[in-house]
Amino acid sequence: MGTVRVAAVQVATGFDLAENRRLVAGRLRAAAEGGATLVVLPEAAMCTFGDVGFDLSSVAEPLDGPFVSVLAQGAARHGCVVVAGMFEQVPAAGPGVPGRDPRRPPERVFNTAVVVGPDGLVAAYRKLHLFDALGARESDRVAGGDPAGGVVTVPLDDDLVLGVMTCYDLRFPEMARALVDRGATVIALAAHWYNGSGKAAVWETLVRARAIESTAYVVAAGKPEDEAVGRSMVVDPLGEVLVELGGKEEDIAFADVSPGRVSAVRRMLPVLEHRRFDVVSR
Repeated sequence: MGTVRVAAVQVATGFDLAENRRLVAGRLRAAAEGGATLVVLPEAAMCTFGDVGFDLSSVAEPLDGPFVSVLAQGAARHGCVVVAGMFEQVPAAGPGVPGRDPRRPPERVFNTAVVVGPDGLVAAYRKLHLFDALGARESDRVAGGDPAGGVVTVPLDDDLVLGVMTCYDLRFPEMARALVDRGATVIALAAHWYNGSGKAAVWETLVRARAIESTAYVVAAGKPEDEAVGRSMVVDPLGEVLVELGGKEEDIAFADVSPGRVSAVRRMLPVLEHRRFDVVSR
């Protein structure tokens, strides 16, 4: 079993969608030139959240829109898998439409992390845990995904399985455990972790904790200061930080992940086998 090079891309995006696509395409190219075959970009890479009055539905796109198309072109050109956050248009209300809450106004969007490979869109994860905390109310503008739809995992190769989380999901250990139950050995975390007192320390603590308890790699990509905490990182299954960016850097963090390392740690620390409780959706 060989190694796979991963990249956590720390980049700030604004309100200009075309410029954001140009930025993302350039960072994707740079990550691939650095040898990465898994590239993780931040939450809201397509467009920033803006303040609470900004209408996210004015920028939301379908899954076959311009943003995913740029990711698909880059993934095909460079032969890699890309994870990136976007705002997705919410389908019309009706039976079988996950996450659509008829009690809420229709202008809400999905906060979606897409997984795109050389052959196009592989999966779309609609954020389950919305950041209604510390004075913020993400649910005023974002419709949550449907837990009944399950979590998203996709094979990276014959030996590694990718699980996907978005930002506030990091505070819910059962989310990572559900991904591990689906076979995840590498967790991609696309984040826009808002800055504030103590927030950077909490970010690093939780990223490392999710890796340790899951005995899995975590590839965490966020946006830089001052709006967010930066500090994108890759953490190994024992919680060791393999690489970490600073708060203000707009750069790429590279690391090599190994299925053999996951297997070795899970043999040495079989915490997943020793569990006495299951994780179920509410």
